[in-house]
Parts: sequence; structure tokens; C-alpha cells
Amino acid sequence: MKFTAKKIVMIAIFGALSYVLMLFKFPLPFMPPFMDFDLAGVPELLGTFLLGPAAGVFIVLIKLLIKLATVGTASMFTGEIQNFILSLSFILPASLVYQRSTKKSSALKGMLVGTAIVTFVACLSNIYFIIPFYTRLYGLSMEAIIAMTRAVNPMVDSVWKLVVIGIVPFNLIKYGVTTAVVYFSLDRLRAIFLRREFL
Repeated sequence: MKFTAKKIVMIAIFGALSYVLMLFKFPLPFMPPFMDFDLAGVPELLGTFLLGPAAGVFIVLIKLLIKLATVGTASMFTGEIQNFILSLSFILPASLVYQRSTKKSSALKGMLVGTAIVTFVACLSNIYFIIPFYTRLYGLSMEAIIAMTRAVNPMVDSVWKLVVIGIVPFNLIKYGVTTAVVYFSLDRLRAIFLRREFL
């Protein structure tokens, strides 16, 4: 990918938009309370589709660098690493599928693939990386984490149910909504980019 001045500016804008949307986060009912819903993935994915996968990586990096510069980290960078991994697990597979044929149907197929992959990665990373880290950082136990989730969803009473009833549906909802927003806005934004010669 050739980084022209216009594309660098657009990467910065998409990264800043992603950061702003990340600020408007909230928990979902009946979902694990330590997982927040936001739409930061919308500008990340739109930027990746329009400018390429390398641009997508920089968009995610810019979002996280702005976050670290403005509010810092409350998790010794673990949350930011998780965010980076999950963001790339979503946008890069979606982009690879979309690049084969820049049609709306190809974009949808790519986003569905990305949603499946990021959900799988989220399950593994939460169970084997994020949750164990927080249990050590805050002196909690896995039982305490499960109890936190059971407080909002009584059906969660084991690690397996935390994954199946909590982590999986949360990510399907989060990235499903992102997919819907991008699907209905991609063609219009692509037309604007072509008209202004960004692509």
C-alpha cells in the first residue's frame, strides 16, 4: 500500500473516530459486566475496507495511542493488548475476504468470517490470558469472576457457561452490530472516497 498524504490524513481521522466511539462504552444486560460494548470497530473496519489492511493496523494503533496518551492504562497495558488483538482478529480476516472482490456481498462475507474468528479468539484470550491476569492483579479468583457474571445472569455458574452464555453472545452482538452499521454505510462512503480521489 502506498501511503499518500491524503491516506495518512484519513488513517488519522479514522483512528481518532475509533477512539471517540470507544469512550461511549457500556455493559450489555445479562452479559459479563467486565466486557463493554462500543462501536469503535465501525471506523476501524470502514478504514480497513477503504484503505487496506495495513491502514487498518495503523487505525487501531492510533486509537490505542490516543487512549494511552489521554487516560493511560488501568490494566498494565493488558486491556490495550487485548483490544489490539481482538480488533485485528476482526478487521484483517474481513479485509482479506473483501479484497478478493470489492462487492457488498463480499464485504458481508468477510465481516461474518471476521466475527467468527474474533469470537473464537475472544474466548481463548479471555479464559487463558485476560481473566487470569485480572484475578492476579486484583486478588480475585475465577469463582469471583463467575459470581460477578452470575449477579447479572443467574445461568452462569461455571467457566464453560461463562464462555457459552457470556463471552460468545457478547462478541456476536458487538461485532454483529458493527457488521450491520458497516454494511449499510460502506457503499456510500466508498463513493465519497472515489469522488474525492482518496482511493
